[in-house]
Amino acid sequence: MGFARACSVALVGVEGVVVEVQADLEPGVAAFTLVGLPDKTLVESRDRVRAAVVNSGAAWPQKKLTVGLSPASVPKSGAGFDLAVAAAVLGAAEVVAPGAIADLVLIGELGLDGRVRPVRGILPAVLAAADAGYRQVVVPQQCAAEAALVPDVAVLGVRSLRQLIAVLTDGVVPEEAPDPPGRPDPILAGLALPGAGLGTGLAAGRSGQGDAGDFPDLADVAGQHTARRALEVAASGGHHLFLSGPPGAGKTMLAERLPWILPPLTRQDSVEVTAVHSVAGILPPGEPLVARPPYCAPHHSATMQSLVGGGNGVPRPGAVSLAHRGVLFLDEAAEFHSQALDALRQPLESGHVVIARAAGVVRLPARFLMVLAANPCPCGRHTLQGAGCECPPSVIRRYQGRLSGPLLDRVDLRVEVEPVTRSDLLGQGGRGEPTAAVAERVREARERAAARLADTPWRLNSEVPGQELRTRWQPAPGALAQAERDLERGLLTARGLDRVLRVAWTVADLRGRDRPDALDVAVALELRTGIARGATLAAGAGP
Repeated sequence: MGFARACSVALVGVEGVVVEVQADLEPGVAAFTLVGLPDKTLVESRDRVRAAVVNSGAAWPQKKLTVGLSPASVPKSGAGFDLAVAAAVLGAAEVVAPGAIADLVLIGELGLDGRVRPVRGILPAVLAAADAGYRQVVVPQQCAAEAALVPDVAVLGVRSLRQLIAVLTDGVVPEEAPDPPGRPDPILAGLALPGAGLGTGLAAGRSGQGDAGDFPDLADVAGQHTARRALEVAASGGHHLFLSGPPGAGKTMLAERLPWILPPLTRQDSVEVTAVHSVAGILPPGEPLVARPPYCAPHHSATMQSLVGGGNGVPRPGAVSLAHRGVLFLDEAAEFHSQALDALRQPLESGHVVIARAAGVVRLPARFLMVLAANPCPCGRHTLQGAGCECPPSVIRRYQGRLSGPLLDRVDLRVEVEPVTRSDLLGQGGRGEPTAAVAERVREARERAAARLADTPWRLNSEVPGQELRTRWQPAPGALAQAERDLERGLLTARGLDRVLRVAWTVADLRGRDRPDALDVAVALELRTGIARGATLAAGAGP
């Protein structure tokens, strides 16, 4: 009787559980039994592993073979267990030393010819292995750079099972013949989930570093000075934004340029975003670490599951998780299904989404900056003078009422986007500021906020509870008088007052002030309510 064990990782959402793969050989009729709550894909690994072992030059044991996946209570899916199953079988057959694989974590799919194919979710899987105390992992060679992002873990990348057997037996590692030049590598197909980026509006490589001039410039937006200032405030403090205006005014152009005025992701944020994108199958090959804030723009026909996550079996990340630490843009927001929009309330408040399904409960990160864009009426001409809007008042009220009050109450900035004039379009008033200049002010404002919040669990003004802002970091005396009057008149809710105070702190950071005064609060009130207060935030305004 032979016995050996190896380790792999089962992913539940973006969290991993180390699974011990045990192989047991007993005398009897040759059979291969796989136990431990595997799904259909994992059950099929029996045939893949057998063919891969034989085609790699090793003898398949002609005995009763039982492979167990422990803990058996954890659902296991995907083809990433193939490499660990093959190693455990070879260890039980004493082709390789059982002790050499006992503390080894192996992740990868096997082709029938023995090639090791990449799988999705390598980064979160290696992170889970490192948290469990494992320090050696074997992954497909195409995923080695992604696995190497985890510190203090030795990564071995292999292209075939033959290479792994040679390494474990101290033999000569064979060279695998490269694919013909000019043809796409079919092995890389395992890194992408077909259609994963189409339904969410997030294309592969969109969040890459990019070279200068490759990204959309804010200077290309004609006019829209108020909206540009609101965009700057949103990026500086992480405040959600609602753009309302007629078609063709530039709402989509503004939203597309927002990610490029956000600071680059920190190392920790990059790992979080990369882990989500790796599980979703939209991590571009050759780009193991996402360095820029992602931009996700789902179509208005998107379902609630595609927005917050879900699907058959174990829930998968949705648009709110794909936009983690980046921008979620909902164009034509009034056309979205009301249930899908209301499902955004939890992630907007907590920064994560909890999805309960029969297969388990998954907690996915979802701290994003949301931008809503909508027309004032179905035809879009309601606010245009002389444009001939024929929408009845009841239709307009019903259309605008599709965005519920609780959802809009969580939006800090609401801006009316005015139609572009001929002088703005022809550039007679001069081009607006470029993205680089606005991004520099955003960076400075975020540094001021980070210095103030250094010893707290918060990093942005939008994350600080209102109670802390009123007691720990108090504004200037009398600064909130106007906001308190609006609260008494019913123009603001208690949550709205807290959000006005958060925006006021962001405006103060942009102006380089130690704490917000009455002018900063007036700017915040105007940006939230849309009612003119006689206060404007000029670009680069000083104290």
